[in-house]
Amino acid sequence: MKLKFYAACFLFLQLASLAGYCQSYGLGFAGHEVVQDKRTSLDLSAEQPICLDRSFELSFDLSFMPGYADYFGYVFRLIDNNERNIDLVYDMRFLENKHFKLIIGDKVSDIAFDININKLYKNWYNLKFQFDAERQQLILLADGRTYRQKLKLENNCYRILLGANNYKYFKIKDVPPMKIREVKISEDQHLSYYWPLNEKSGNKAQEKIKGKDASVFNPIWVKKLHYDWEMVKDFVVKGPASVAFNPNKEELYVVAEDSLVSYNLVSHQSTYHPYNSGKQGLLAGNQSIFDASTGQLFNFYMDQKLVANFNFSSGKWDKKYINPDVITLFWHSNKFYSALDSSIYMIGGYGQYHYSHSVNRYHFPDKKWSLVQAKGNFTPRYLSALGAVKDGAYILGGYGSATGEQILNPKNIYDFNFYDVKQGTFRKIFEIKPKNEDFAFANSMVVSEKNNNYYALTFPNDKYNSYLQLIQGSLNTPVYKLVGNRIPYAFHDINSFADLFYCPASQKYVAVTLLRDEKRNQTTVKIFTLYGPPEVFSSALAEGGDTFKASKYLLLLVPVFLIGIFFFYRQNKRRSGAATTGSAVPSFPTEVPLILDKAADSETEQPKPEIKNTIFLFGDMQLFDRDGEDITKSLSPLIRELFLVVLLYTIKWGRGISSEKLTEILWFDKPAESARNNRSVNIAKLKIILERIEGCQISKTTGYWKIDFEPKQVKIDYNQYLNIVNSKREIDKARLNELTNLIHRGGFLSNVEYDWLDGFKSEISNEIIDTYLHYAARIKIADDPEFLISLSNYIAYFDPVNEEAMLINCKALVHLGKHSLAKTKFETFSKAYKAIYGEDFKQSFQEILE
Repeated sequence: MKLKFYAACFLFLQLASLAGYCQSYGLGFAGHEVVQDKRTSLDLSAEQPICLDRSFELSFDLSFMPGYADYFGYVFRLIDNNERNIDLVYDMRFLENKHFKLIIGDKVSDIAFDININKLYKNWYNLKFQFDAERQQLILLADGRTYRQKLKLENNCYRILLGANNYKYFKIKDVPPMKIREVKISEDQHLSYYWPLNEKSGNKAQEKIKGKDASVFNPIWVKKLHYDWEMVKDFVVKGPASVAFNPNKEELYVVAEDSLVSYNLVSHQSTYHPYNSGKQGLLAGNQSIFDASTGQLFNFYMDQKLVANFNFSSGKWDKKYINPDVITLFWHSNKFYSALDSSIYMIGGYGQYHYSHSVNRYHFPDKKWSLVQAKGNFTPRYLSALGAVKDGAYILGGYGSATGEQILNPKNIYDFNFYDVKQGTFRKIFEIKPKNEDFAFANSMVVSEKNNNYYALTFPNDKYNSYLQLIQGSLNTPVYKLVGNRIPYAFHDINSFADLFYCPASQKYVAVTLLRDEKRNQTTVKIFTLYGPPEVFSSALAEGGDTFKASKYLLLLVPVFLIGIFFFYRQNKRRSGAATTGSAVPSFPTEVPLILDKAADSETEQPKPEIKNTIFLFGDMQLFDRDGEDITKSLSPLIRELFLVVLLYTIKWGRGISSEKLTEILWFDKPAESARNNRSVNIAKLKIILERIEGCQISKTTGYWKIDFEPKQVKIDYNQYLNIVNSKREIDKARLNELTNLIHRGGFLSNVEYDWLDGFKSEISNEIIDTYLHYAARIKIADDPEFLISLSNYIAYFDPVNEEAMLINCKALVHLGKHSLAKTKFETFSKAYKAIYGEDFKQSFQEILE
C-alpha cells in the first residue's frame, strides 16, 4: 500500500508541474475599442438562473489587456430574484485611486479598492466575493485585503454576467479590456461550479462539475492569442522597402521610396509621412534601424557608405542615394546599435556568390565606416538572427560556407555565437540540432539576459511557399522548442525579408515580412502579432532534436505517457473484437494488428458506436455532425474538393492555403473576377455546413484559408495519424495499434481522385510503411514473431514488393517452424516482383534467411 501511495504522490506532483508549465489561457473582453455589437459577454446563467445556498462564494482571476486608452466598464453583474443588481465596476475617474467600486442597485457601496494598473497588465489577481446570509453581509477579498459590506440576502437564484450583456433592462455595453479565468462558485466550502475558460475557440465555456456550460459572445480566447499569429496589417509601398522598430512607442517604421509609414501596435493606426526632401531613391538591400536612446531613425547602405538620418519634425532625410549603383554585397546582413561606442555594427551578408563574415562599423561621432578586425572563428553567412544586448550581440545560425564561396559546399548553419563589442571577438557558445527539415532565420531575435532566453523566427529556406516558426531557446544550452503557430512566408531569397520585434508594454511579438516585386518596383508588407508568452507549438513539444533530451521537462512526460498507454490499453481491450459495419469505427485487438482478412472481419456484428463531431479521411470520406448525423451528402462535388484542399493544407502545414493557390487548383479555367465570385459563394456554403460540427469553422485570420478546429472537440483521423507518424521515436506497440485502427478503414480518401491529391496519398503510403519498419527494426524476431508477421503483412498491403517486409515475414515464420509457409510467402513475393519490375528477384530463399 505504501508503494502505491508514493507512486500516486509522485504522479500527482509530475502532473501538477506539467499543468503549471507555460499556461496562458482565459477569456479576453473587447471593450470600447470596438462597436457595441462586437463587445464581449460571458453569461454563466445562459439558460436559467443559477440557484445556490443562501451563503456562497464567487471567485475569479482578473487581469487587464495592455495598450488600450479606455478602461471603464463592468467586470461583472449579478441579478437576484428581486431583480436587484450587484456590480463590480472599474473606472479610472474615481478619486483617491480607488478605481474598483462595488455597486448595489443604483447606489455605490462602501467597498472600493485599487490594484495598480501596471500590475494588472502583467499579473493575474484573484478576487473572492463571499455572500454570507447568516451575517447578512458581502465580504470581498482582493490583493491581500478584506472588505465588508452589509447586504440583505434573501434570494438564492442569480443571473451572473461578466462584461457586456443583453439581459432585459439590465443591458450594459461598457466593458474594460480585461481578461478573466478560473471562475468558481463554492457552497459550504465545496466547489459547485467551475469554468476554467481555457478554450481556444467557440462560443461555449465548459463547466467542469455539473456540465452547466456558459455562453460567450464575441470571445477573445487568450490561449488563441498566445498561439495563433494575427495579421494586423497588409499593404504595399513603393521601392525596395526596409523596416525598423521603436520599442518605446511600440511603433513599426516602414521606410519606402516616397514616404515613411508608421504603424502603431497599440492603436493599430497607420500614418503616412511623405518625404519633404523628395524621393529617397532606395536601393535594393538597404536596411533601417531605430536608436531608442536618441529617438533617431537611420537608413543605411553599406556599399555606398551611406547612413541617412530622418528628421520626424521636418519630414526630411539628410542624405540621398546615388543612382544607379552596383548590386549590394551585403544582402540580409545583421545589424545592431551599440551605445557603448555610439556605433552601428553590420555583420555578415551575401552578394556576388560570396558569403561574408566581415564586421563593419559606423561611428556616429566621426561619421565614418571602418572594417573591424574581429577575432575568433565565425563562418561566413547570411540569413542569421541577431539580438543586441548591452555588451554586444548574440548571433544564431544562418546559411553559408566555411570558405565564403557559394560554389564550395554551402549549407545551413546552427551555431550560437556572441560578439563582444569591447573585445571585438566572436565566441561560440553552442550549436543547436534541427530535428526535421533545415531552416534559416529572420533578421532579428528577441533576447532577454534576465530570463536567460531568446526568441527567433526560423523558416525552411529551400522553398518559395515557406513558413515562419517562432522558437524559444536558452542562452547557455542548446535547448529550444517551437512556440506559436506558423506564419505563411513567401521566400524568394534576396527579394524576401523577415524580421522579429518585441513590444515590452503590451507584451506582443511582432513579425514583419517584406516581398519585393522588381517589375513593379514595389514591396508588399505584412505585419503579424502574437501575445507573449507564446504557447508551445502543438505537435512539437519534443522539437529540438537530441538537444531537448537535456531538458528536465522531458522527465515530466514519462508518467503522463505511461498513464496514457495504460488507459489506451484498457479502452482498446474493452472494444476488442468489434466489427466494421456501415459507418462504424472499427476496433482491433491490442496485442496484434489485424491482417486484412475480409472473412474474419465480417464474422461478428457489434452495435455501432455513437460517432459525433468526427471527420474520416481514411477509407470513404465521411463527416458526422454534433448530433452524430452523417452530413457527407451535404457536400456537393465542388464544395467537397474545396473542403479537402483547405483541410489538408491546414493539418499538413499548419498555414492553410492562399486564395491564389485555391484558384489555381479549383478555378484555373475561369477569369479572375469569376474565380473570385465562385470562391466566395462556395466558401459561404461550406461555412454553413461546418456550423453543424461543433468547434470547426473555416477562417482567413492569417491571410490564408484554414479549417480551424479544436482537436479535443473534433476528431479527424488524418490529424491523429500525423501525430503518430511524426513521433517515430516514441512509437511502441500501443501506438502502432492506434495507427492500425485509423488506417484499417481503407486507403487515404479511397473514394476520391484529384490530381493535387496524388502527392498526399503517395506520401501517406510511404510514411505508413516507414513507421511500421521503424518499429520492426527495434525488436528481435525471437521476441515477438507473431506480431512481426502481422506487421509485415500490413506493409505488404501498401507495398506488395517491399523487400524488408518479405524478409521479416519469412524469418519470423521460419522461427515458428512454419518453413513451408515461409517458402510460399517468398514465392508469392518473387512473382509479384517480376510482374512489376520485369526481372527475377536476385536472391534465393536460402540467401535471404542467412
